[in-house]
Amino acid sequence: MVLLSLVATHSNVDLETVARLSVGAPQVPSAVLAEDRSVTGAVVLATCNRFEIYAEAPSEEDVEAARSAIVSTISAYSGIPEQSVSASFETHTGQDVAEHLFAVGAGLDSAVIGEREIAGQVRRALIEAQGSGAASGGLVRLFQAASRTAKDVGAQTALGSRGRSIVSVALELAGDLSEDPDWSGKSVVLFGTGAYAGATMAALRDRGCTDVAVFSSSGRADAFVATRGGAALTAADLPGAMRRADVVIGCSGSDARIDAADIERVRAGSDTPLVIIDLALSHDFDPAVANLDGVELITLESVRAAAPDEQADALAQAGDLVRGAARSFEEQQTTRAMNAAIVALRQHTQTVLDAEMERVRAQHGCTAAAEEVEFALRRMVRQLLHVPTVRARELAAEGRQDEYAAALEALYGIDLSPAAPTASVAPAAAGHAAPTADAPHAGHAHPEGAVCPVDHERPARSA
Repeated sequence: MVLLSLVATHSNVDLETVARLSVGAPQVPSAVLAEDRSVTGAVVLATCNRFEIYAEAPSEEDVEAARSAIVSTISAYSGIPEQSVSASFETHTGQDVAEHLFAVGAGLDSAVIGEREIAGQVRRALIEAQGSGAASGGLVRLFQAASRTAKDVGAQTALGSRGRSIVSVALELAGDLSEDPDWSGKSVVLFGTGAYAGATMAALRDRGCTDVAVFSSSGRADAFVATRGGAALTAADLPGAMRRADVVIGCSGSDARIDAADIERVRAGSDTPLVIIDLALSHDFDPAVANLDGVELITLESVRAAAPDEQADALAQAGDLVRGAARSFEEQQTTRAMNAAIVALRQHTQTVLDAEMERVRAQHGCTAAAEEVEFALRRMVRQLLHVPTVRARELAAEGRQDEYAAALEALYGIDLSPAAPTASVAPAAAGHAAPTADAPHAGHAHPEGAVCPVDHERPARSA
């Protein structure tokens, strides 16, 4: 199995394109899996400034087909031509897949370096994929490793103690733009009830802000404030709350964008300055609100520009942790792949041994001599497999696993492709189960079907 990822973030495309690509994001994994066999698993990571798809393909030869299937599906949901979709994504394979996701989860690829929210979003992305049945074993291991790496970066570097986040930087900007930086006396209206709205509510509470009203076009405001505090707004309450507000924060990303004319109308006659913070990727507010008198607009682009640079030593340490974790993960993936080759070789030799022992028993019956022969053959097989097993591990560490697989096919006719049998040797007699090369038989069948009563440990020699 081979992992790949398609990445569109604030680093390589504009946020408007990221928002357009993200349309239908939750449906992409299931749709791709249902329509194309070149993809065996998929997880989508969609946040306020990135849209990334992690996938697993059966083999290296399937990677391009898998990428094409994902691009086609995103095009169908977003309405963007396939060529444009393809050009918007960077593609990662091999160790780059893990290194990028681990950096993302640790907050090293965020608009605010070291932000904390993204680690939770990585965890939720995996949970959602598992819930829909789209997460393959390889992707589960990848995302779990990303979460462990994020914890290590937080615990072992100074980034974890800074507590920076997109929300915290946005609120700092809002405080700087306000006549009074004290949040305890501010009236806030919050749009949305998702993860960022929850993080925003927590950040406001930490700053002493208690006057927070929450509006949700989907009707989830009551449930949201029941666990996080604040007051739920109805559509009828919204204009009055907007008129009184000192700060309005958008985290919903809904299709109903609030126009500059709407803000101007509800704020008519108010002489209170207003700061609008738009943290939604698809924008909750028309950018033209920035042109209104008495209104300041803070967007994700504003946050990215204002985000402080972190200390070089902390970033270097975090980068080393990420790269080391990615190397370790890739080595583990390679080892798992080599395990399949080792098992195939053992099954091959076991099949040969079992077939030979059937011929011995057919001629000599279940005798002590036959058991002596079997013991000797099994010991010889273990010795013969020792060096190929050790070399498999060594070649895997050197990234030469393809050479090992090619050698097995050339020498023994063992084909490791997923749909092929593991050996070209004829199976043992019907009804004879093939144990592993390292395990003794539990009992052999005579031609008449009776179980051989001889103990299959090494037989005692006669004095």
